[in-house]
Amino acid sequence: MFFSGCDHRQVLRARSTDEAARGQRLPRPQTCPPPAASCDLPASTVRTSALYLAIILLVLASVSCHRKEPPPRPYVAFVINNQSASVAVVDLAGPRVVATLPVAPLPQKAVHRPERREIYVVSQSGKISVISFPALTVAHTVEIGHSARDLMFSPDGNHAYVLDPQAGRVVFLDCNKLEETARVNLVPNLAHLAITPDGKTLIASDPAGNRLFFISTETQKVLGSVQVGQTPGPLAVSLDNSVVFVADTGDEKISAAQISSRTIIAHIETGSRPSGLILKPDGGELFVLSDEASTMTIVDASHDNVEQILPTGKDPVAATFTPDSSIMYVATPGDGFVTALDVANRAVLSTIHVGVSPRALALTPDERFLAAADSASGDLAVVHTAPLSLVTIVPVGVNPVDILIPGWEWNDQGR
Repeated sequence: MFFSGCDHRQVLRARSTDEAARGQRLPRPQTCPPPAASCDLPASTVRTSALYLAIILLVLASVSCHRKEPPPRPYVAFVINNQSASVAVVDLAGPRVVATLPVAPLPQKAVHRPERREIYVVSQSGKISVISFPALTVAHTVEIGHSARDLMFSPDGNHAYVLDPQAGRVVFLDCNKLEETARVNLVPNLAHLAITPDGKTLIASDPAGNRLFFISTETQKVLGSVQVGQTPGPLAVSLDNSVVFVADTGDEKISAAQISSRTIIAHIETGSRPSGLILKPDGGELFVLSDEASTMTIVDASHDNVEQILPTGKDPVAATFTPDSSIMYVATPGDGFVTALDVANRAVLSTIHVGVSPRALALTPDERFLAAADSASGDLAVVHTAPLSLVTIVPVGVNPVDILIPGWEWNDQGR
């Protein structure tokens, strides 16, 4: 069972070692002189020696049990503040805000451009702000349309594809020239965009028409469409480029479609309306969040069957995995908790209350720290991961909705 707010106690065991004594010869035992001389010590001396020995043992035990955890490395976190139209740049070793960059109104998502030190910030107002690192400046602003959402990069980072949901089109960009190269018109009010890992096919969900559109990135043409369930929304693509999963947010199920043939291969009942899809890094399982029911449905991504339904905290909206897929962190803004889940054993490792409404999570590359953005309080909570424990809270802006930790360090700038 898996829920927030439960008390998980950790038992710490101290180890004792004899490494300091290895390789040293013990002193020869003292022998008593002939009977004429006595080797008895005064009682007060014995008591004093015993007291000193006890103090030394207590100090050693305290040092062993309370070794100071090394501080975070100076990873840089980019925090997207939706209502203050800014990006807070946080040095996690501080932790402290080292820069606040103004961007286009209503920023929603930050995406790292592959093979470059650039962050593309997608704003609902229809613009993309390109942040350069380590300069920490908005180097360019790109016009997309009346709206913008779900930017995807080609694997080499030379091209980007952005959804203009209001206009119902996908905009193609040359990232080296920062120029628009094509527009593919579909239907108004599209919901989400996804790309296959090989970068060859885009998939867009159409909630009004209950269908998915498939677009070739090479020809910039629509390949076709397929009918799915009611009100399709978030998407997830299998690692082998063969299947796209879609959350049918108007039904209590998800649909799986084969990309090459653009046909439905499965409808998977989830027991509640899905609101988010997270594919494990190894691609073996799909985790379906339901903020309506406060549950998480685990689906075998290879056989399209439900393995288990777990209760979560209230309103799960965000999750992230360790790279080896062993631990999943889930944010539940309905109760302010973050939960660490042992994926293989389906067991809660620990939970922690991080604020009012945590809505975005990001893990440091060394997996030692987790950052959680609280959209209600405007704070960033920095949390130690093993076990979950709060390090500090940093004010970042108004309505933070996304976090990106690309692995760059503040030391890189020589400041």
